Amino acid sequence: MSDDNIIIDATTRIFQDLCDPQTVTNAADDSWKAPLWSALEESGLTQAWTPDELGGAGATIVDGFDVLQVSGQFAVPVPLAETLLAGWLLSRAGLVVPMGMMTIAPGRPGESLTLGEDGGLSGTARDVPFADEAEKIAVLARRGEDHVVALVDRAACTVGEGSSLAHEARSRVGLDGVIPEEVSEPVAGLDEDALMQMGAAARSAQMAGALQAILDISVEYAKERVAFERPIGKFQAVQHNLARLGGETAAAIAAAGSVSYTLGHAENFNDHVFLEVAAAKIRVGEAAGEGAGIAHQAHGAIGFTAEHILHRFTTRLWSWRDDFGSESVWAVRLGEMVAARGADEIWPMVAVQ
Repeated sequence: MSDDNIIIDATTRIFQDLCDPQTVTNAADDSWKAPLWSALEESGLTQAWTPDELGGAGATIVDGFDVLQVSGQFAVPVPLAETLLAGWLLSRAGLVVPMGMMTIAPGRPGESLTLGEDGGLSGTARDVPFADEAEKIAVLARRGEDHVVALVDRAACTVGEGSSLAHEARSRVGLDGVIPEEVSEPVAGLDEDALMQMGAAARSAQMAGALQAILDISVEYAKERVAFERPIGKFQAVQHNLARLGGETAAAIAAAGSVSYTLGHAENFNDHVFLEVAAAKIRVGEAAGEGAGIAHQAHGAIGFTAEHILHRFTTRLWSWRDDFGSESVWAVRLGEMVAARGADEIWPMVAVQ
């Protein structure tokens, strides 16, 4: 992620002004959400992955991932990633992308939805993020042998209750009999696996940003917290742990940046893209688990309190690592791919430019 990117600068300023983690933690209600979302929409960030001709900002894929990494640095609790993914899905199908909060379905390994001859959808999507706040749902559905994209009014769906570890909605959404507002023509090269890969890459970017935030928070806390008459950052054991956290953060940022670049320059979801996505979700997910543990160890019990911002990041890290397939799911798939290719193909596969 480039430090002199104008999109990064604009995104950072919006979050600094309207979504400071400590301010959100201390807020009495959700009244801060409307000004934040309005600012994101006015700046075009919610439709960064939507072309100009379909109502969007026409930014690059890499730009969108940069926005998501910054959103992770602020533990942004609005469906920015989901709206970006919905815009990407709709625009890939040639549909005009509406304004407002959106989410996508399906988003779990092995799930699929169908569109019948009567024009109605059927199936259930589990753990749909922000289904309680989204106005529309972008749905990838099977119609016979083809895949189509449908735009659905969330109010027409049956939305159950459920939440993530970060207390953000992860709902079961029933779509049986729902008639979409828009349905695309069949879309070549777009299926459930492609959607899963984009979602996994998006969560990798968010986790990388959150890891950078907890590294910064932990380093500052180690400078300020005094024990035995000196800052705890002076103790070798604490320094060692913070160095490990720095290493995990650097690895996560590198992996997220690599998959962002690959998706930004790929023409389709080929084996090389899959390799990059799987590697990123696995490595960043592992870093999230290790990094969150180190950060809480550095803070002690205070990091778990409702008043401290650390838990805003770590609970999202724990939640995001399971979204769009956990690292174990991607590790199994990657292992199957490598085994199917054979030993002679491993080096050419990982060294491809």
